[in-house]
Amino acid sequence: MPLSTSAVRPSAFLSLTLHAHLPFVVNHGTWPHGMEWLLEAAAETYLPLLRVFTRLEQEGIPLRCNLNLTPVLLEQLNHPAFKAEFPRYLERKISAAREDESYFLTMQQQQYAELARYWQHFFSEALEDFRALGGDFLSAFRGFHQRGQIEIMTSGATHGYMPLLGTDESVRAQIRVAVQTHERLLGERPRGIWLPECGYRPAGRWELPVPAADGSPLPPAAERIGIEEAVSEANLDYFFVDTHLVEGAADIDSPYFRSASAAHVRLPEGTDARRLYQPYFVDGPYTSAGNAEAAATIFPRDPRTGAQVWSGDTGYPGDENYLDFHKKRWPGGHRYWRVTGGNVDIGDKQIYVPQHAAERVQEHARHFVELVWSALSPTASTTKPPILSAPFDAELFGHWWFEGPAWLEAVARAVHAPTSGQNSGLALSTGSEYLDSYPRAGFLALAEGSWGAHGNNEVWLNNQTSWTYTELYPAELQLRELATDTAWHTNELAARILRQMCRELLLLESSDWQFLITTGAAQDYASARFRGHADSFNDLRRLYATALQSSLGEADTHLLTAIEARDNLFAEIDPAFWATGAHATRTSPATVHGEHPTLPPAGRKPPTGDATLSELPKFHTERSEA
Repeated sequence: MPLSTSAVRPSAFLSLTLHAHLPFVVNHGTWPHGMEWLLEAAAETYLPLLRVFTRLEQEGIPLRCNLNLTPVLLEQLNHPAFKAEFPRYLERKISAAREDESYFLTMQQQQYAELARYWQHFFSEALEDFRALGGDFLSAFRGFHQRGQIEIMTSGATHGYMPLLGTDESVRAQIRVAVQTHERLLGERPRGIWLPECGYRPAGRWELPVPAADGSPLPPAAERIGIEEAVSEANLDYFFVDTHLVEGAADIDSPYFRSASAAHVRLPEGTDARRLYQPYFVDGPYTSAGNAEAAATIFPRDPRTGAQVWSGDTGYPGDENYLDFHKKRWPGGHRYWRVTGGNVDIGDKQIYVPQHAAERVQEHARHFVELVWSALSPTASTTKPPILSAPFDAELFGHWWFEGPAWLEAVARAVHAPTSGQNSGLALSTGSEYLDSYPRAGFLALAEGSWGAHGNNEVWLNNQTSWTYTELYPAELQLRELATDTAWHTNELAARILRQMCRELLLLESSDWQFLITTGAAQDYASARFRGHADSFNDLRRLYATALQSSLGEADTHLLTAIEARDNLFAEIDPAFWATGAHATRTSPATVHGEHPTLPPAGRKPPTGDATLSELPKFHTERSEA
């Protein structure tokens, strides 16, 4: 069904972004840490989101949100082990809910028994949906992307925190493997990328912040590329940055910007009121070297709406009527209690009433839309509408905040059919749709930062986590050295081992390990996972040296096979990505997107017309903060 369009010309846009990501947990434990995370997220977030997309599409209501499915998550949702285990997990949840119901009836607790039946229905519906999909989450998400309901973005291959990666080759490889995986599993190139943790670092002189664990010498300070350069090389159009990076950024009077057409001139509304509600080109040495037309674009994160949805203290998820995340009944792990209050002891939580929560969802959705409109209305314009970017971890919706998917649906409905004329000019948009219709506001030179605590790198590099980098940096340098040497080009066994070394390095680079160590959420598991991949990398390094001289013995062959079977992702991985100076060769947007002629143009240069998003071609073919 074609998406319906409003008769009112949009004067402002809301762009919702859901960042769906989990570290690689397949074959790495079950409960409480490991595969259980993926199973919970699939049942409580990914399937409920697909239901929301389905209902809205059936009613012709455009959602047009950006959905980032990280490459490592794509691999896991497509993994045979997950597809086999997920229905068994759902059956266990259904069985546990039936046992709960029997217990509550015996205790004459009728309200609790009704909630037990509620969970039976919830997980039975999940099982029916999974079977209806044929177990194929990726095809379901891809279908909504192709029909224009969502835009699927990519991210770093394993969610590596790019400002702290030790080599430019590692930064570029995270992005190149991501694009490669996205194309293989979803059938086309992405246009947007979620930089893990919204972490950004500009070009400049940089040195490794910690020594090597074994005392070996590390390279001296050297010039590094800005992350936007790796983004642009991969032919990606845009990414998101946190508020403070734009608030503190310097406007650049770019020669390219001055010489461009009138449509490129900085907007007269470019005041503080509009600063966070318009996209910008990222300026740096790469753009000033004659590549300005290839500059990557950023969308700033809106702070007010972010706090309203994120905060468990002052935001919507902390409402007393919503399902409490922490209190569960064992065995089974079902939740029967509501938040009740911010300072209420877990033993004093009151029973959850779904009807009361549903009422609050509608109220909070209306409040959110009003909040968005209040931020955008001062600079609303049908010629150059402002756009508010509201990015969130997808797992917040459903898993952490059970009512989150229903709230998201209610927001889409409120924007589509406003109850008053106040926000009738507001519409929803993906990042690409907006860029294909409206100009960037100019060039900004950004500082380093993230969306983590205090806006810097300290969540990922601190006294608790610095040891991980003392092992990571030597591994990055070793892999670069081996990939640069051509010995593996003519030795298939060596090439096979080197490919697995690339996988282990990518898994070592996952930002999740440092995040979990810092927050204490799963400190022992994260430390063990990092050390395990480091050990595998070192084992493979030894096997590689052996393979260059002779064949492997029986024990070493078994070791290699076991590592490959455990960490079997990124099937097309290419060690050449890590060779010294290796980078993607950027082709023109027309060439790349010409491979998919029904896709919208890349829109690298701001358009000169005033087309609305309803006139654009559609896709017809195909964490919480610390």
